[in-house]
Amino acid sequence: MLSKFSLSAAVWAAIFSQVAAQSYTSCDPMEKTCAADQGTTSSELHYDFTESSDLSKWTTTAGTVTSTDDGAKFTISESGDAPTIETDFYIFFGEVTITMQGAPGTGIVSSAILESDDLDEIDWEILGSYTSKLQTDYYGKGDSGSYDRWTWVEATTPQSTFHTYKWVWTEKQLTWSIDGTVVRTLTYDEAVHNGASRYPQTPMSVRIGIWAGGDPGNNAGTISWAGGDTDYSDGPFSMYVKSVSIVNYNPAESYRWKDKSGSMDSIEVIGGTGTGASATTTGYYLTSTGTAPASVAAASGALWRSHPSGASPRPASSLSFSMDGLGALSIFVTFFMAMLWL
Repeated sequence: MLSKFSLSAAVWAAIFSQVAAQSYTSCDPMEKTCAADQGTTSSELHYDFTESSDLSKWTTTAGTVTSTDDGAKFTISESGDAPTIETDFYIFFGEVTITMQGAPGTGIVSSAILESDDLDEIDWEILGSYTSKLQTDYYGKGDSGSYDRWTWVEATTPQSTFHTYKWVWTEKQLTWSIDGTVVRTLTYDEAVHNGASRYPQTPMSVRIGIWAGGDPGNNAGTISWAGGDTDYSDGPFSMYVKSVSIVNYNPAESYRWKDKSGSMDSIEVIGGTGTGASATTTGYYLTSTGTAPASVAAASGALWRSHPSGASPRPASSLSFSMDGLGALSIFVTFFMAMLWL
């Protein structure tokens, strides 16, 4: 909560306005017609990052990520480093389980993110300066107008201990879990701002990376949020991701946005297989034509979308920036860097 973060409202306002300027999507379907999002017809996928062959199935969007006995290694050695990987496909409701160890170091941020083309987002953020807690966050449609979306949750030495972090994302609620214990639950009805649903609800890709929020070149608000100035002479700083498991509740060849509403009901599932692990509860899009049954469409509501444009500032070279057209990847950086990208 903000009271635990010890930042003034003015500083938070500066951070959030900066983040909004830094968010990036290669094509926002709420603004124009975009190509369909690549899906996966597999309902369950598992990646063992101690094997280089599994790591190679992900796209490295920034820096260098290597496979080691401890998993995928993401290292910051100097200013500007922000190694990042992402899936080359999207999921439409499901589960993502990540076993990882965050990086130590003042101002170093280890992040795992789900993000959609219209800037829906869900986050885990491990800050190197805090050894007994980490941050959860979400955003809907890039809306950063309120500061009550993120929370601190307890975690034992996340920079020196491997923990298993899991999201379970359905049309009705979203949970964050650590080592099998739910630490946060967000329902669809709770995710509202100014009368509009801000619950994440559109197809998302998975992004994992590390960046220096405490880089001396960042603004004061970002540095304060990250825990202080990063001294690169104390490095290198490394994060390790041992494995990732993904369950896609609506496996499909692709997902097409039928209108500019940003609603889950506007998503057409193309080539859906109907074999999702939770098809009975979230598989209402799984039809041979990829069209939601009218009875379900009428009963369902808007769902999710969150992060890049609102909570923790990230560098454009890292998680929040996508060069290969996979959609919005919100990574917070300084306003100047964001403007260069834009």
